[in-house]
Amino acid sequence: MIIFDLTCSEGGHRFEGWFASSADYADQQANGLLDCPVCGSSKIEKAAMAPNVARKGNQTPAAAPATDGRPDSPPAKPVSSRVTVPAEYQELIGKLAKAQAQMLSNSEWVGDKFAARARDIHYGDADEKPIHGTASAEEVADLAEEGITATPLPLPVLPPESKN
Repeated sequence: MIIFDLTCSEGGHRFEGWFASSADYADQQANGLLDCPVCGSSKIEKAAMAPNVARKGNQTPAAAPATDGRPDSPPAKPVSSRVTVPAEYQELIGKLAKAQAQMLSNSEWVGDKFAARARDIHYGDADEKPIHGTASAEEVADLAEEGITATPLPLPVLPPESKN
C-alpha cells in the first residue's frame, strides 16, 4: 500500500489517496477514476511530498537547536497544540458533564443494541426504563419513523467496560 498526497488542479484542494502501487495510481488517473473529495473535480495530480523515512533503531535523534543559529536570537519556544479554554466554558462543560452523569446513573447501557431495545420498550416487549447506547443515523431515523424518540447525549459516553 502506498499513500500519495494529491491536489485538485481546479480548487487547489489537498488530500491523500491510498493505492496498491504507483502503477495503480497511474492507471486510475489515466482512466479518470480520481476525483477531488471537496469539489468533485477529476483534474488530480500528485502533490510534492517529503518521504517518511524512519531512522535506524540504533540511532538517537539529533537534539533540536535552541536558537535559530544567530548568537542574539532568543531560545526556541516549545510548540504545543494545547488550546486554552476560558474558565467559564470549563465550568459550563463541568456542569453539563455532571448533569449527564447524574441522568445516566439511573439508565442502563445497552451498547449497539440501542435501537432494538428502544423498540422492545416502545412496543411493550420489555419493561419501560431509561437506556443509553449507540445507534447509527439510519437507525435513529428508522426509530423516528416509528414514533420512537431517541435523544442524542450532549457529551460522549464511554462504554462501562472501557472505564478504569
